[in-house]
Amino acid sequence: MKRKIILVVLDGLTHAVARHAMGHLHAWCNARRGAYYRLTCELPALSRPLYECILTGVPPIESGIVHNDVVRLSHHRSLFHIACEAGLVTAAAAYHWVSELYNRAPFDAARDRLTDDAKLPIQHGLFYWQDHYPDSHVFADAEALRTRYTPDVLLIHPMNIDDAGHKHGGDSAQYRNAARMADIYLAEYLQRWHDAGYQIIVTADHGMNADRSHNGLLAEEREVPLFVIGDAFSLDPAATPRQTDLCGTLCTILGVVHEKPGCKALLA
Repeated sequence: MKRKIILVVLDGLTHAVARHAMGHLHAWCNARRGAYYRLTCELPALSRPLYECILTGVPPIESGIVHNDVVRLSHHRSLFHIACEAGLVTAAAAYHWVSELYNRAPFDAARDRLTDDAKLPIQHGLFYWQDHYPDSHVFADAEALRTRYTPDVLLIHPMNIDDAGHKHGGDSAQYRNAARMADIYLAEYLQRWHDAGYQIIVTADHGMNADRSHNGLLAEEREVPLFVIGDAFSLDPAATPRQTDLCGTLCTILGVVHEKPGCKALLA
């Protein structure tokens, strides 16, 4: 059965903080309406390479998006491409690097900030380019897109957790509180998304270390959360999804075909 999906990528959120700071998301899990998993992100633990990994299923060493300054379109079929090919509607409220990967590169704010073009892989977009752009605005931007266009695929990508980590470190009150605020913003929307029939995944690209950075092998840099909510998911606590499984898993939920089947154990 074809379903709609919302993918939330909380940039820079490490598993160790998500495990204790996201009270509302864990309430869904405790009520057996969702499930929580720990993922190990691919290498390098950097943003643009891992956006590409999450949205195509291709690890950075194969995609060629191996650091944040690779400014070009992806060479692979993304979740957005596959959805569009199936006649579905796509949207994103996200950092401008996502636009550069799948719509147009380099990003031109006057042209690309507000995107409404059925010929592009991300047909409807609200893109921003400052890391401190408020998460509250990103979620409001996304909800505006959802209510206006009723997309089958909606990406929501806030940056304030990552921004706090780079400014204050992954073991700081500012970083943990940015995560708590993201959970509060999600509390405003999760029930209405669920009621509208969306299957919801909340994850992160990479984590954050105490040195205010990420790119290495430390657990706090590589271990990230995965929350799933919706009747498409098995909620099986024994499932062991990988970051490269996410795109294929989402495609299966959408009822479209991806080269990789995703994590079957995640699905009902």
